[in-house]
Amino acid sequence: MAETILVTGGAGYIGSHCCKALGAAGYEVVVVDNLVYGHADAVKWGPLEQGDISDGAFLDRVFAYYRPAAVIHFAAYAYVGESVTDPSKYYRNNVGGTLSLLEAMWRAGVGRLVFSSTCATYGIPATVPIPEASPQFPINPYGRTKLVAEHMLSDFERAHGLRSIALRYFNAAGADPEGEIGERHDPESHLIPLALDAVAGTGSALTVNGEDYDTPDGTCVRDFIHVTDLADAHVRAMAHLLNGRASDQVNLGTGKGSSIRDVMDAVEKVVGRPVPYSLGPRRPGDPPALVADPDRARSLLGWTPKLSDLDTIVRTAWAWHQRHTNAK
Repeated sequence: MAETILVTGGAGYIGSHCCKALGAAGYEVVVVDNLVYGHADAVKWGPLEQGDISDGAFLDRVFAYYRPAAVIHFAAYAYVGESVTDPSKYYRNNVGGTLSLLEAMWRAGVGRLVFSSTCATYGIPATVPIPEASPQFPINPYGRTKLVAEHMLSDFERAHGLRSIALRYFNAAGADPEGEIGERHDPESHLIPLALDAVAGTGSALTVNGEDYDTPDGTCVRDFIHVTDLADAHVRAMAHLLNGRASDQVNLGTGKGSSIRDVMDAVEKVVGRPVPYSLGPRRPGDPPALVADPDRARSLLGWTPKLSDLDTIVRTAWAWHQRHTNAK
């Protein structure tokens, strides 16, 4: 009988892609999502239990009914700017909600968790590429809430035996190559969909925040990772835990940086039109470059990204953008 995996936030962008990968790998999937940012129509690979992870009684009912073998935890707020202006929202959900989930897992006797963390826990890195042992000094409330959650995982392991893998994402991008699901944020804050909106005329011109960074072309450099590759890493991390292996923290990135201008060039190549843009000021605290050292993911999980070249990322994102825009 296939093992059941409970996926919090499974109606969201990365969560829904992970559910598809879990289903393809033979797992039974149950999604818990409050649908504040998720989309019910993205839940295609198992039942949706609509509710909030802060509701312990709700979680107890879900755990008792489905009896999952493990949990993948995506449910979090993730707008960096909003976390600065409304930190209480982020601490209440990202920290308080995670605590509620961990307590429910403890009550249900579920001791394995894959956690959606972030490179934002590193803050402004001392070295690039960034290894997992790099100091973690987040510079915004979003990053701090994710770091607190990582510490909670360690504390619950010491106290209750919970084993976990914290996956520190770099820049998730792209869409399901088969076109079933894709990126839908409201408001949208990610570079590639904003660039696609700009070139398609469905949004305003792209704002390039700063062109005087100490990078090859003056714009910020980021490590873009295809969302399908991210999903594959979650399946591998889940298998790692189900096979009885130890807790760890793992970067998910390619080890290769691309600048904002590189992304704009890739969009122009795929779409056939240049991206309308304007120059804006630097965003406070934006590091010039964030690039992963991906060696641990390769050695621990046997994971290497297969779809994370910029052309594939933009091509799949553009196909989804056209399909989703035409469906409106």
